[in-house]
Amino acid sequence: MMTEISLNVLDVAQNSIEAGASHIIIDIKADHKEDYLKIVISDDGYGMTDSQLAKVDDPFYTTRTTRAIGLGVPFFKYGAEMTGGTFTIVSEAGKGTEVTAAFVLSHIDRMPLGDITSTMLSLITCNENIHFIYSYSVDGRCFTLDTKEFREILGDISFQEPEVSNFIKEYLQDHKDEVDQGEYI
Repeated sequence: MMTEISLNVLDVAQNSIEAGASHIIIDIKADHKEDYLKIVISDDGYGMTDSQLAKVDDPFYTTRTTRAIGLGVPFFKYGAEMTGGTFTIVSEAGKGTEVTAAFVLSHIDRMPLGDITSTMLSLITCNENIHFIYSYSVDGRCFTLDTKEFREILGDISFQEPEVSNFIKEYLQDHKDEVDQGEYI
């Protein structure tokens, strides 16, 4: 099993990229009063047929040709459900996929969110042609990063340029710290 939820986010987002997505939305919401942590990852990729969707949480099924098993989705599902949370995947061939994992925030077995800043930085800088919208919310405080806005400002300058990637990292971390007030979610 993965040691932190951000690695599950990375895995599912990578699945979206491999499914030809040009637009990926990653929404993370934590609410202490309601005692939940909810992660929603949606894309406009190829989507899945009903038969693929029926097999998606089988660890011995994968569409990848580089390895014979696909443990990312089953581990993400297990991680959510073992806290008393839920896990759903909605997908339509040719339209895209939405993965939702809801965790009981206070459950002793809930994995930590982990280094979501590095996860998002990697996704954004290594996949410059994909439009990412990332929202992070804790107890009603929220920030959103839209790579389309960055692209409009930067023009043809690469997100991988050291000054740009450092700015994106600082932007992500500073806004995350402001939203969660330094709490380790």
